[in-house]
This record gives sequence, C-alpha cells and structure tokens, in this order.
Amino acid sequence: MAASGKLSTFRLPPLPSIREIIKLFRLQAAKQLSQNFLLDLRLTDKIVRKAGSLTDAYVYEVGPGPGGITRSILNASVAELLVVEKDTRFIPGLQMLSDAAPGKLRIVHGDVLTFKVEKAFPEHLKRPWEDDPPNVHIIGNLPFSVSTPLIIKWLESMSCRDGPFVYGRTQMTLTFQKEVAERLAATTGSKQRSRLSIMAQYLCNVRHIFTIPGRAFVPKPEVDVGVVHFTPLIHPKIEQPFKLVEKVVQNVFQFRRKYCHRGLGMLFPEAQRLESTGRLLELADVDPTLRPCQLSIPQFKSLCDVYRRMCDEDPHLFAYNFREELKQRKSEKKEKEDDGESHRL
Repeated sequence: MAASGKLSTFRLPPLPSIREIIKLFRLQAAKQLSQNFLLDLRLTDKIVRKAGSLTDAYVYEVGPGPGGITRSILNASVAELLVVEKDTRFIPGLQMLSDAAPGKLRIVHGDVLTFKVEKAFPEHLKRPWEDDPPNVHIIGNLPFSVSTPLIIKWLESMSCRDGPFVYGRTQMTLTFQKEVAERLAATTGSKQRSRLSIMAQYLCNVRHIFTIPGRAFVPKPEVDVGVVHFTPLIHPKIEQPFKLVEKVVQNVFQFRRKYCHRGLGMLFPEAQRLESTGRLLELADVDPTLRPCQLSIPQFKSLCDVYRRMCDEDPHLFAYNFREELKQRKSEKKEKEDDGESHRL
C-alpha cells in the first residue's frame, strides 16, 4: 500500500518547458513526417484526463516527440509509461524526462507500426475479454501520415485479440486530423460516414471527445485536430473475419456517391456480377438504391454474413479482385490489337 501511496503523489520536478526543450536540442518538426508539436500543457493534461483514470496504470504512448503528452501522463500517477519513438532527435529530451521520473518511463527507439507491444507489459495485467478493460492504455498524438494505417492495424489486432489487445479490451485515446476524427465517429446518414466509420464502430465504442485548434500546434497544421477515444466492444457488431468485413466495406465505399449495389457488384467476377449482386442484396434484405453512407452497421452485418455464405459456396470468390480482372482484360485487349497490327504488316 505504501508503494501505491507514493505513486499517487508523484509529480515531475521542475523541468525546462517543451519550448525550451525544442530550442535546447534544436528540434524542428519534419514536414515529410507530418509532425506537429503540441506545446500547451493544459491541452496535453486534458487529453490525458479524457483517457480516464490512469492511477497505477501501464500506458503505451505512441509518437511522444518532444514529450508534451509524456509529461502529462507521468503526472497522472501511472505505474509505468512506455514510449516508442522512431525519430532519434527526440530521444535526448525524453531521456531528460526519464531521469526526472526514475523507474517510470521506458523509452524504445522503434516504429509503432512494427513494435510488439504484446510483450511489453507484465502478464498479470491480462483480463478476460468479457471483463472490464485492463489497466493498460494507449495514448498518442499521431503524425497524420501514420494515423490511418495505424488505427486500421490496431482494429485488426482488436478483432484477433492480439497486439495491444492480448491484455483485454485495451482503451485508446488518439489524435487525428479533425476530418478523420469525424469520419471515425460519424453516424448513419452523415456526410462524413466512411469506411473508417464502419471498421471502427463495428468493433468499438468510438467517441470524438474534443477538438484542438490547429494554432495550438507548432508548426500550425492546415487543419484542426480531433481527439478520439476507443473502447473495444465485448461482442463485435459483425461476427466475421476482419479481412472479409474490410473487403465488403471497402468495395461499398469506393463508389460513395453511387447506389450501394454499384460497389457491392465489384465483389463478383463480371460474368456473374449482376446475378450475384442481386442475390446478395436480396438475401441481406438491403435496398440496392441506398447510398453507402445510408447503410447502418446491422445492414453491413447482413451483407457480410451473406457474402461469407457465398464465399463458402465458391472457395475462389473471396480471392477475387476486380482490379486484377480489369488489368487482365486490358492486357488481353492489347495483345489482340498487337496481333492485328502484326497481321496488317
């Protein structure tokens, strides 16, 4: 109990400000890496508060940069904070924080897209999926260039219960461009409804909790930034493999301004497209003249369930890619044109 008392009263000693750290180590945000520094500690404190209680928690921070959110997490009475930073320029500033918080901050120089977080924290933190979320949290101010691929990677891990989700229903609090944040939380029928909306919401409770104005960052991005909180659902709203759901959803939204039957047709080879699309929509009880943004998650569930049955009937169907068929047809057409040209010569 004594150790827990110490944890709850921990505060970082006086340190150079984030602006001073940036000057001290001559740090500049790399435009090609879409880096933007958040310097206002009131805002970083707010992000950390919105993550929920972090007392005695184990936190995985992605993209710490000069360490603004890192400071706020360390001041939230965590048991341990693990930061993974790809850019070596930020390591000395983070090391300064580590020295000021002995035993609390672990720094890994690595890439969040490949780092194996499932081996990073103690085994005793693991909770059954049906229980409350474990005392493990992911927090990060992500560079825009990696935010979408990273959330898709984590959603897939969530569906498989691996990666950060070996510990249970690990919660995430992450920043995105405001437009992406709005897509993640968009409701049925809204203009922002997209592939990301469905992929996130069939697996999680998603909340766009607040927006940070672009002027709070250095350098100032051209867009505002949304903070989004994810809590994995005990039961996914679609009980199918992630790749199958992703394929159906991607195909529907590739023609987002058309009726949904247009994108769904691309799931099938051209020779059977009309018939199979009609069968899919009929069995799923989905109106073919709905736009992609008008489809609810229960409707996507019906479409995925029926498509799965059709794939089970035809083992080659899931591997079908309409782009490959298109490429092959173009290649065959070119060969015929070349043959015709050679005959005329």
